[in-house]
Amino acid sequence: MTMTTLMRRLRRGTTALALAVLGALLTPAGTAHAASFEVLVFSKTAGFRHDAIPAGIDTLRTLGGQNDFTVTATEDAGAFTAAGLAGYEAVVFLNTTGDVLNTDQQSALQSYVDSGGGYVGVHAAADTEYDWPYYGQLVGAWFQSHPAIRQATIRTEDRTHPATAHLGATWTRTDEWYNYRANPRPDVHVLQTLDESTYNGGSMGADHPITWCHGQGQGRSFYTGLGHTIESYADPAFRSLLLGGVRYAAGQVAADCSAPDGSGQVEAESYTSGSGVQAAAHTQASGGQTLGYIENGDWAGYASVPTAGARTFTAKVSSAGAGGTIEIRSGSATGTLLGSVAVPVTGGWETFTTVTTTLTGSASGPLFLRFTGGGGALFDIDTFSLAAEPTAGALADDVHLFYYPWYGSPAVNGGWRHWQQGGRTPPDDIGADLYPALGPYDSGDFDGAVAPQMEWVARSGAGVIVYSWWGRGSYEDGLVRGVLDAAQERGIEVAWHLEPYAGRTGASTAADIEYINSTYGSHPAFYRSAEHGDRSAFYVFQSLDITDWSALDQVTDTDTGIVLAQTTDTTKIAHFSGMYTYDGIAGATAPGWKQAGDHARANGLIWAPSVAPGYIDDRAVPGNSTPTVERANGAAYDRQWSNALDPAIGGSPTWVSVTSFNEWHEGSSIEPADSTPPAGHGYRTYDGAYGQTGEAAQTAYLDRTAYWVGRFQETTRD
Repeated sequence: MTMTTLMRRLRRGTTALALAVLGALLTPAGTAHAASFEVLVFSKTAGFRHDAIPAGIDTLRTLGGQNDFTVTATEDAGAFTAAGLAGYEAVVFLNTTGDVLNTDQQSALQSYVDSGGGYVGVHAAADTEYDWPYYGQLVGAWFQSHPAIRQATIRTEDRTHPATAHLGATWTRTDEWYNYRANPRPDVHVLQTLDESTYNGGSMGADHPITWCHGQGQGRSFYTGLGHTIESYADPAFRSLLLGGVRYAAGQVAADCSAPDGSGQVEAESYTSGSGVQAAAHTQASGGQTLGYIENGDWAGYASVPTAGARTFTAKVSSAGAGGTIEIRSGSATGTLLGSVAVPVTGGWETFTTVTTTLTGSASGPLFLRFTGGGGALFDIDTFSLAAEPTAGALADDVHLFYYPWYGSPAVNGGWRHWQQGGRTPPDDIGADLYPALGPYDSGDFDGAVAPQMEWVARSGAGVIVYSWWGRGSYEDGLVRGVLDAAQERGIEVAWHLEPYAGRTGASTAADIEYINSTYGSHPAFYRSAEHGDRSAFYVFQSLDITDWSALDQVTDTDTGIVLAQTTDTTKIAHFSGMYTYDGIAGATAPGWKQAGDHARANGLIWAPSVAPGYIDDRAVPGNSTPTVERANGAAYDRQWSNALDPAIGGSPTWVSVTSFNEWHEGSSIEPADSTPPAGHGYRTYDGAYGQTGEAAQTAYLDRTAYWVGRFQETTRD
């Protein structure tokens, strides 16, 4: 190692902060005092490319010339090696998009930051590396959506950080304002938030972070969602924000970037009780130690780490052993199972990766981790963290799940409803080829059934359910407010699936829309599309059964609502606002999808093709000759989503609709299915889906939906 490289490495640690503080005391105000350092600016794109990238590079070079640091700009990911990064105090991801690093390059960046390097993310850096969990931690939050460029007010939460010390309490500027999939606040130090009341299109509510920082291993991370427009880089206030972020990340100035109390990472070896585990020395681990010597059945307890409200678990792990599974439990090693996550073989005990999972159980006791796997050594755990539930900003309002509130049970409804379809005798014998994890529930059981359903919907990443509605005064109409209330608790919104009740006409449908808007439209969970004039949304099932839809003009022409026809036949959509398909079988081949999407785009209409994980209704409809679609352990769902998102096949959807959340009769559900259903009835399970088995497989389709929601978001930015 050269002396220059050695000095750069030294400046990344606490020595750098001490020197920076000393310099601040000895140097007159306004005089540059940081020693010379070097910054790598990386702007590779594998998706949307921002035309502001050249302006950003020029600005950083100018700032470097004025503030004694050197900028090297590249789009060559080959720079991401241990040797290639060793000469830089900070790496800036400037409006990167998509998958820009391979596995070896990812490992190099992770080692660089965790061993003391600095990371700066600008704007679309949050639209990068969705399949790499560590990067999600590094950047703080991934992109979800954005409205068109517009003016908004930013509130400065921290006016002492070098990136924001020059700003007042508020700052009004024009940019492209990102909504994020999750609120990063539990794990970062928020510097700035957006005031959503000052613009249209925000989806994160009262707490909308837009600039933040945090420690990452022994290094530092800074991110700002500003920087979409070319004009931003000529703004002196924004340039000062960038400069402060770079100097903090490079270790040239001290700053408090600690996460809120109780949300930081935990050293795994700091367990308070355990069986079979020990601390193990590892030079690459945080603190120089891991939780090690882990074998099948071992466990570790953490008396000071509560599980109440925890919704995600993330751990830094390594394995030269067999790999295995971490079970996250509450209260004891055999207590309530909150979730589990697989640990892969990483190829060495000093080779770390990050694993993460969403927690769905609910308990309030201390944390226990239980470990399962094959024989011998399994894996080591360096650090882990628990985080609270993401906010509504994590959910995608352009992914809609068809939701059925038509089930009843004797305990709530006084008798069985829908579960007995096909001549079945509930509770063990129901009209479905899969058995719900909740059992044959009642759609009016708002606490016992609807509340966990909304939690699962949120886990899927979808922000909207499409409520099956069978007319005024119907059973489903009577449950609307309870479902709206439960949806609101999870930040979910409700659109409408208008079903073909007896006597339905074009005129009655228009009247139904007016009724739904006037009766339920004031509820906070009532869906209105911010991107389409804040109009409510209505899917009309079997729209081809009626030939005269002219009465819809009183709705669609007045911007009262968005009304979609169930067809891809563009000659059958006069008076409608667009199209959807619903069919859980056709998505495998996507017939007519591109034509429908192209027509919708050319005519300012909505295109919302439907994707399904599978279709089998043998128990609900004995003797039915309708073709079935096997799930194929998730391959069928992936094929339909892939078709929808391929512009050459799917026609570039406005929304994607999912058939279904819980249509159990048709076997198209993504709602968790029981992994141990009543024996003797031939029920299927989700076992094997996406490599998950047993209880872990119950939520496999929710988690895969979240993956595809993310992929869809990648395709929808401007």
